Amino acid sequence: MSAVIKNVLIVGGGIGGLTAAVALARRGIRADIVEIKTETSVYGVGIIQPGNALRALDSLGLMQQCLAAGFPIEQYRYFDAQERELATLQLMRVVDADTPATNMIPRPTLHRILMGAAAEAGVTVRFGLTVDTLTTEGDEAAVLFSDGTRGRYDLVIGADGIRSQIRKLLFGEITPKFTGHGVWRFTTARPARLDFQAMYMGVGLKAGLVPLTRDTAYLLLVTNESENRWMPADRLAEMLRDHLTAFGGMVAEAREKLRDPKDVIYVPIEEIELAPPWHKGRAVLIGDAAHASSPHIAQGAAMAVEDAVVLAELAAAGGDIEAVLNAFEARRYPRCKFVQELSRKIGHDGNLSDPELCRARNERIRRDFATPQPRPHELTLSEPI
Repeated sequence: MSAVIKNVLIVGGGIGGLTAAVALARRGIRADIVEIKTETSVYGVGIIQPGNALRALDSLGLMQQCLAAGFPIEQYRYFDAQERELATLQLMRVVDADTPATNMIPRPTLHRILMGAAAEAGVTVRFGLTVDTLTTEGDEAAVLFSDGTRGRYDLVIGADGIRSQIRKLLFGEITPKFTGHGVWRFTTARPARLDFQAMYMGVGLKAGLVPLTRDTAYLLLVTNESENRWMPADRLAEMLRDHLTAFGGMVAEAREKLRDPKDVIYVPIEEIELAPPWHKGRAVLIGDAAHASSPHIAQGAAMAVEDAVVLAELAAAGGDIEAVLNAFEARRYPRCKFVQELSRKIGHDGNLSDPELCRARNERIRRDFATPQPRPHELTLSEPI
């Protein structure tokens, strides 16, 4: 099937879908987005943009807006539960010597930046809509939308998240795998001394503090959970406060500000393990729809952004559609698999429940990072995409 890709449908208006639309538009390819949500709203508190994500955004002319709206950091610090420092890691500057290593940004702010860029590029976004059926007919993908209308496209991109409808249409039911962990988050005031990302290594618990802006930060807590379930909404603040009694320092200070359960977001941590192909006919998956990973190295959104940039590059180059999509998967799968496997390992090590194993882990962190240095995975992810 030859590939002259001029007209693309993107299912999903999150980070991956919006970035893909902008990346395609930058290369002269029209993209339409359908989003099952009925309005432009986002779920979550903040996004960590490591150097490889900033590099991908820079290729689309979006990095400077993110930096202006966020909080740049250069260090990652480990503490024990009582805020005794274990190690300081100097983060890698990936884009260039003058660009911060990592940017922290509120999720709604990033969404506004991406929506603005998409609108400027002429991207159409339709809300309250998804795809009911998808077939390849000759050189086009034929789509039946959930409102009964139809469309025909050169390519359909499934950027619709961990419970992707497009993935189900292409490959049947693939259930996300529960990791045995859940993550709690809430936005709070930024302590004046918090100009780095902090991780607190407890026993069966791992907490973190992430600056978002000059005035705000978010607290995260990873807990061991025996089952894949959502917590009662009216008890989220109470439950999180109970978990946080194990911690001192800035985490304890943040705990005292926690009152309203509506301020807390809890999510079971799940993964999608899907080896290639990520495509079938003229439809392909990107981001969490193809390779959702746990958040322990803050690369989920970065992988979606990189997916979008690479797919747009290959789509614009043209050629046989099967070759284009195979080339996309060949470039992306090893990198995404690396992120998944490392995130899984760090998640396990960070939530050990045996006190002796936790003491040994903390001592290993202290020993291995006795001098400030980049985190090991940064060396791999600093390589070109």
